[in-house]
Amino acid sequence: MTDDELLRYSRQILLPDFDIEGQERLRQSHALIVGLGGLGSAAAMYLAAAGVGRLTLVDFDTVDLSNLQRQIIHRTADIRRFKVESARDTLLALNPLVEVNAIPKALDEAELRQQVEQADVVVDACDNLPTRLAINAACVRAGVPLVTGAAIRLEGQVLVWRPGGEGACYRCLYRDAGMIPETCAQTGVLAPVVGVIGSLQAVEAIKVLTGLGQTLDGRLLLLDAARMEWRIMKVRRWPECPVCGKEGES
Repeated sequence: MTDDELLRYSRQILLPDFDIEGQERLRQSHALIVGLGGLGSAAAMYLAAAGVGRLTLVDFDTVDLSNLQRQIIHRTADIRRFKVESARDTLLALNPLVEVNAIPKALDEAELRQQVEQADVVVDACDNLPTRLAINAACVRAGVPLVTGAAIRLEGQVLVWRPGGEGACYRCLYRDAGMIPETCAQTGVLAPVVGVIGSLQAVEAIKVLTGLGQTLDGRLLLLDAARMEWRIMKVRRWPECPVCGKEGES
């Protein structure tokens, strides 16, 4: 590790349970981030700043004026650009020591599985349930840790799934896979809420990659920003889950 790297990452290297060893683990790690909107903006910027060596960004969408209220990785000049390309430029300007790969398309099942299998952790920062469930299934089948976040109105949640545990996967939480959740395009979202949740996703991803602390696997973290209340719910695997339950394992 160079002197510049030691200085750049010095504040987290000072952490007793992190040290240079933790920084080296980050430098050798690969994080896949699906969705470069509000959640992905915060998560990607903190993972890049922290020194995760390789980031792969996936999003088919382009930057729109309505995104800029909360998607802080993009700028007004980026309108109509692919989000992953705008994000890549921002991340490399923030930390030129990391490698950033941009995939400006929606992945089919085989492509998603291939990208997941190459990652050490997956950050689900997308905004629709079918994609979340597809990412969850790919991670469970590949045995790759998944950090999922969601935010709407003044509410947010974070869940971690790790292989070998008894905690619920994302499919366990949505037993009716045909349900259509509300979206922020329909009901709105307060800009900083997605930043808070995306930042927590970065925290959990770093913990997964370095072994720092205790991750949220088996626990669902819920934020009610209107009352500024936090809750943690224990969530165990659904035995009949078609992804991580007995049926999914058979």
